[in-house]
Amino acid sequence: MTEKLSDTARETLLPPLTANGWTVSEDGKKLSKSFKFEDFPEAFGFMTRAAIYAEKWNHHPEWSNVYNTVDVDLTTHDVGGLSALDAKLARKMDQLI
Repeated sequence: MTEKLSDTARETLLPPLTANGWTVSEDGKKLSKSFKFEDFPEAFGFMTRAAIYAEKWNHHPEWSNVYNTVDVDLTTHDVGGLSALDAKLARKMDQLI
């Protein structure tokens, strides 16, 4: 079962992500990042690659795409905030660009 990040886990998992451009919402329940690409096919390709992991891990982002930009919000609705799955998917998305 997925659990909400403890304070200790937040202190460990979130700083490397925020150092890499992710932001944590004021209420601490979402990780967000905007990815910019050269053009639409690159942005869509990123979304396709990320979708494979999202489906594999059964953890789907809230995201949108406009031309060369993909805006991503990660949260775990089942726990009402951030879980290790959010950090895992954020790290994978960073690796995919």
